[in-house]
Amino acid sequence: MPPETTTPRRVRVRVEGTVQGVGFRPYVHRLAHEIGVGGFVRNDERGVIVEVESSAAAVERFLQRLPVEAPALASVERVRHEEMAPTGDDTFTIVASTGMGHTQTMVGPDAATCADCRTELFDPIDRRYRYPFINCTNCGPRFTIVHGIPYDRARTTMSGFAMCPLCLAEYGDLADRRFHAEANACPQCGPTAWIADTAGAPVQRVGDSDAVGHAAAALRDGLIVAVKGIGGFHLACRADDEGVVARLRARKRREEKPFALMAPDLRVACELVEISPAEQALLSGRERPIVLARRRPGGAVAPSVAPESADLGVMLPYAPLHELLLADVAMPLVMTSGNLTDEPIAYRDADALERLAAVADLFLLHDRPIHTRTDDSVVRVLDQRRPLMLRRSRGYVPAALPIPVEGHRPVLACGAELKSTFCLAKDGRAWVSHHIGDLQNYETLSSFQEGIGHFERLLDISPEVVAHDLHPDYLSTGYGLGRDAVRHVGVQHHHAHLAAVLAEHGLVGPAVGAIFDGTGFGPDGTIWGGELLTGDLMGFARVGHLTAVRMPGGEAAIREPWRMACAWMVAALGDEPPIPSALAGRIDDGKWRAVAGIARSGLASPLTTSMGRLFDAVSALVGLCAEVGYEGQAAVMLEACVDPAERGELPIAVTDADGGLVLDAREAIRCVIAEVDAGTPVRVIAARFHNGIAAASARACQMVAERSGLDTVVLSGGVFQNRVLLEGTSQRLVEAGLRVIVPERLPPNDGAISYGQAAIAAAS
Repeated sequence: MPPETTTPRRVRVRVEGTVQGVGFRPYVHRLAHEIGVGGFVRNDERGVIVEVESSAAAVERFLQRLPVEAPALASVERVRHEEMAPTGDDTFTIVASTGMGHTQTMVGPDAATCADCRTELFDPIDRRYRYPFINCTNCGPRFTIVHGIPYDRARTTMSGFAMCPLCLAEYGDLADRRFHAEANACPQCGPTAWIADTAGAPVQRVGDSDAVGHAAAALRDGLIVAVKGIGGFHLACRADDEGVVARLRARKRREEKPFALMAPDLRVACELVEISPAEQALLSGRERPIVLARRRPGGAVAPSVAPESADLGVMLPYAPLHELLLADVAMPLVMTSGNLTDEPIAYRDADALERLAAVADLFLLHDRPIHTRTDDSVVRVLDQRRPLMLRRSRGYVPAALPIPVEGHRPVLACGAELKSTFCLAKDGRAWVSHHIGDLQNYETLSSFQEGIGHFERLLDISPEVVAHDLHPDYLSTGYGLGRDAVRHVGVQHHHAHLAAVLAEHGLVGPAVGAIFDGTGFGPDGTIWGGELLTGDLMGFARVGHLTAVRMPGGEAAIREPWRMACAWMVAALGDEPPIPSALAGRIDDGKWRAVAGIARSGLASPLTTSMGRLFDAVSALVGLCAEVGYEGQAAVMLEACVDPAERGELPIAVTDADGGLVLDAREAIRCVIAEVDAGTPVRVIAARFHNGIAAASARACQMVAERSGLDTVVLSGGVFQNRVLLEGTSQRLVEAGLRVIVPERLPPNDGAISYGQAAIAAAS
């Protein structure tokens, strides 16, 4: 054997990424024993430190295999090593974590119950049979229970539960998958579940100590149960009973927005929705998001679950408590957020009992505290293969995202107002928060502020740069400007959308951007929302936009799409447009004339280029939605009724003007009115409208690309949550030979704004 293979070699290895709370140290321990190296492994604030010593050949094998064979829940972002002086170590140990220095790591996301734990959960001879809090290093709560880094039991909400001798033995057994599982527990030493009434008093049936079984019986009987899960409370009821679903809607004050469903297993989910292989992979993955998929006719789902929607939002159980509950009920359940409309979800027992007592009939509670509330994530699939994130939260947060800028100061980005998130960034990495909600009330703002504080403590970040939206009335803008910082950076809303997609794909630009959404404050003081941009992380230029029309009554036009229909008719037809036939009898004549008047005069009617408001107008003109019950409803309903076989296009002109290209939809509005009057089916009109917008958008992007010499196009903004529009526009651009990039790990909606702001602030 050559001398270099027998000479002792010792190296110190630093592993960065999501490597705490995912079984990484036990994995390293097993790998070291298999290869035969001595040394140690421990957590610290930056990730994991490993020192190994053996022959040069053995150490090299260890270095090669270390990142490649990491546990499934780990995300290894960087591995660096340095040579050390040999000390003669011939054994390998796990040592206690350190607590000094600056944190540069983050605990992993919560992970769905693994197959091994699920098997034990339903095994009558297993000591954890029907234990609702079973977990191991491969699954269970992480982000929602941690309050400090490094990730150890003492820094989680499990710190109050002392492990029994059997659990301690598993925790210390190298061969056990619960080796150093920080949330390890069993019925003898871990959290407990119970049933409570609306006053919080425990309820127990005679001879029955199984709280989950009690809740399942109540659900089968048609009661509404508030269920405490991993990241907060759900309101649950049986999905096939129209009476109970309607009762839940009335109590929750959620009149029309679809409810999410939880199916017991993939087979039942397939009975409810049409599932492609990509959708099946999402449903079954460890993140377990809500997946929006096309509903199957005849599924056992009450009409009130998702009225007038072609899709259903379905998820599978992701916590052992859910596994038991759904198995006992043996039918799909409505599983919607535990809140009242526009409020954050409840996650503390007292708060839930106070806010949900008028909604739920019973409460399924437990005594494992939730430290951070997280909503369920929501995803849909593009082209039968690519995920499109609509809400990034449980299961995905707080995984880090790259920022393609090195050496920047620590950044706090405050996001927008709707679908709010915040983002912290340093050293080329960014952590986008869980979904906070709409910053339009004190409760949500408090959740926003608490979340920022929690992330700052976990990451040990003291922001030196604070980025915020340009809109002066956003609560997030006010918060950002109120923070002490070396520098405040105001970021235009649509530039942030463009930057978020570029940065997510590791690009700095430049690129063409078609950024379509509902509302964004423009530097010219108007409301943008149908924008053609060219730009990079440093800056942007507006090179085109949708025709500007009035928003009669300002914010009222968002709540009442018929106002936008009136404004577009004023723009397309001139003075005194008549009430369109699809709205006849639904809108008061006097009110219509008054709105038309202010649209003509501009009084209390700001200009907007919003593509979202155009979709609202068409939805109203065809009679689908005159007033909305939730944000985006009119556009959702318009997409839902599209005839996929229709290939016709409504005419949308793309013309040159002083301010760049203009997408002129006035002729399309005239065609919509004429086709409704002619009796053309709404599904055909909806399809032709979508096709026309996709064709015009692609044509405009091609023109900008040719004039600017760019070959990459970004499609983003909340309107591009519309699968028909996104697929249609993207396909046309690809056929034209352009590179198209769209959001994948973040939503196209305002949930990505904070990340885009952080990327711009870092680059600037």
